[in-house]
Amino acid sequence: MFQVGEFVVCGSKGVCEVEDIATLDIAGVDREKKYYILKPRYQAGSTVYVPVDSPKEPLRKVLSGEEAKRLVESMRGLPLIDIKNDKLTEQIYKEYMRSNSCEAWATLIKTIYARKQKRIQSGRKVTAVDAKYFHLAEECLYGELAVALDIRREDVGGYLAENIQKPGEGAAAQPID
Repeated sequence: MFQVGEFVVCGSKGVCEVEDIATLDIAGVDREKKYYILKPRYQAGSTVYVPVDSPKEPLRKVLSGEEAKRLVESMRGLPLIDIKNDKLTEQIYKEYMRSNSCEAWATLIKTIYARKQKRIQSGRKVTAVDAKYFHLAEECLYGELAVALDIRREDVGGYLAENIQKPGEGAAAQPID
């Protein structure tokens, strides 16, 4: 059970703060059932109601600062997604997004970035599917890292550029659990 004031990741809503845990006085809703009342961190004016006992979307705690730092250190070593059939690309991307995992989002960003560079080098444009899922993964990952590292979301890109270790630098990268 999460506590009021805690930051959680709520599926497609991204980082949310638990504003309250209460029953709802809304027509058609079980008045005995408790809900997390969540305020999305990066969607002003939005409120999300998630049943405490059976959430439709997966909820999890935001990474700790240490977990976020370990993830950043491990990013260079993350493998690219092996896409053997371009017709399945969007399906694969959706699975990575639904995983609700920072490591999966980082892998997706890294893969799409590599695909983008390859297409540009061969004189082709970035696909709409790649652009869409790059943006979605970036929004999710950057939002969570901003909260975990206590920095502004717009500063996460610079933080990553400065802190992703190059081969042979510093401690060995370890993926998060």
